[in-house]
Amino acid sequence: MEATRYRAPRAADLIATPMDEIVALFHHASGITHLVASPVPELLEALADRWMSAAEIEETFDILDGDRQDLVALLEELAVTGLIEQA
Repeated sequence: MEATRYRAPRAADLIATPMDEIVALFHHASGITHLVASPVPELLEALADRWMSAAEIEETFDILDGDRQDLVALLEELAVTGLIEQA
């Protein structure tokens, strides 16, 4: 079975405005502004217009012995909000 892959929209499709420890993200496609905190902006940057699996994301962020279930839960939550796609 092939692993689920995730992709964020192109960076140009999001407007990010830092606000202290949170970031306001305006998503052009939906017209919705999302308030997010780290690691969401970093994940979106890594996934910008590029498909990656959870294992590849862990490797990109040097997550060693991490809890993949937490990462996958976050990715699925981002997919529900429309900030990323999954396939």
